[in-house]
Amino acid sequence: MKILVTGYNGQLGFDIGRQAETYDVEIIGIDINDLDITKEQEVYNFIAEHKPDAIIHCAAYTAVDKAEDDQEQCWTVNVEGTRHLAQAARNVNAKFMYISTDYVFDGEGTDEFIEADKPEPVGYYGLTKYEGEKVIQSIFDEYFIVRISWVFGINGNNFVKTMLKLAESRDVLNVVADQIGSPTYTFDLARLLLDMIQTNQFGIYHATNEGFISWQEFAQEIFKLTGKNVTVNGITTDEYPTRAVRPKNSRMLKQKLVEAGFAPLPNWKDALQRYLKELTNEG
Repeated sequence: MKILVTGYNGQLGFDIGRQAETYDVEIIGIDINDLDITKEQEVYNFIAEHKPDAIIHCAAYTAVDKAEDDQEQCWTVNVEGTRHLAQAARNVNAKFMYISTDYVFDGEGTDEFIEADKPEPVGYYGLTKYEGEKVIQSIFDEYFIVRISWVFGINGNNFVKTMLKLAESRDVLNVVADQIGSPTYTFDLARLLLDMIQTNQFGIYHATNEGFISWQEFAQEIFKLTGKNVTVNGITTDEYPTRAVRPKNSRMLKQKLVEAGFAPLPNWKDALQRYLKELTNEG
């Protein structure tokens, strides 16, 4: 199977490439230097030339705060870029997997969001990702839409790396305690996506590591596992204002994964332990 992966230099795309080494698949990994997905004809030509059997579309405009002021570019990448890829995929009869986000929901309440819940994004980034979902649904009868959250991986920046960097110069940190979600190790997620794309179990899925915590609890566990003596004070979202609204509730139910026969990802604590060990080895 020949799989085209966009956003190949990002956290998730990079780990799909690493995990693919244990699969009988051919990966075509591309980033913006290889193909600008906002250029329609270039996308059509590229896909027609390489004729992938499937596309895993990880590339996105993900600067959540910047998106509020850079709306045109965010829309062009997340909606129009997705449209170009999807139409090109349809032209060569390739399966399509669109990586979406918890930001498509309003983040209210305490219940877990299910796949069938109607998205109501409160920020522009979330809006464009939801519009991308609708593009996929308008072009394909069968598709994969996979919503993820709070990702961390070896390639790129993330919360874990930020906390470890701050710990080098500070022994007290204030971290938001009223936003709840599931940290997700892209190495675990990548394997699931590769398993999924080789099936015909199409649909909308939520895919994260198991367990729900706050950012404060996440930071505390990072420092506990790395033996760093850092006090993490919990603060409210209101005490840490950002340009874009962050969802307070990013709990997503993953029952559909199990119903489709896919194994749940490991608990986030297990994932974090393995990730920190990998970071140490890299360092």
